[in-house]
Amino acid sequence: MNANAIVYTSNTGYTAQYARLLGEKTGLPVYSLAEAGAKLPAGNCVIYLGWLMAGKVQGYAKAAKRYRIAAVCGVGMGASGSQLADVRKANSLGDALPLFTLQGGFDMDKLKGIYKLMMQVMAKTVGKSLANKQDRTAEEEQMLHLLTQGGSCVSEENLRPVLDWVLES
Repeated sequence: MNANAIVYTSNTGYTAQYARLLGEKTGLPVYSLAEAGAKLPAGNCVIYLGWLMAGKVQGYAKAAKRYRIAAVCGVGMGASGSQLADVRKANSLGDALPLFTLQGGFDMDKLKGIYKLMMQVMAKTVGKSLANKQDRTAEEEQMLHLLTQGGSCVSEENLRPVLDWVLES
C-alpha cells in the first residue's frame, strides 16, 4: 500500500471517527477533504473514506479528481462488508480498486435539511417494515435498532478488513 494520507468526507461524524481510527492504527495523516485541499498536494496517493447515500460514496468523485485513490471505504448503516457490488456500480469503481463498506451509525439529531427529511421518511417506512417482520436476521435487527434507537457501530473490529489490507499491501 503506497498511500501517504487518509482523506474523508463525513456528514454526522461516523466516517470521521473511522478515518481517525485508521490514522491512529496506520500512522498516516488524516485530513477532511476540505482540509486536504490546502494541506495535501494533488497527485498524492490516499485512502478515501466517505459516507454513503443511496450507494454513492460522498466526496469520492471530487477526491478522485485530485488524488490517486489506493482504496475506498464507504460508511453507512448497513453491515460492514455488505452492499459491495451496489457501491462499486453506483460509483463506477473498477474491480481492481479495493473497496470496503463499514457500518457507521445513525443519529437523527445530527442530520440537517434534506438529509434529515429523507432519513425521517426512511426510518419510518423501513423501520415499520422491519418491526413487522417475523424472522429478522441479525443484520436486520441491527438496522432496526439503529433506525429506532440510533447509535454508533464504529469499531476497530469493523475496520479490521481495511487494516489487514493496509498491512498486506
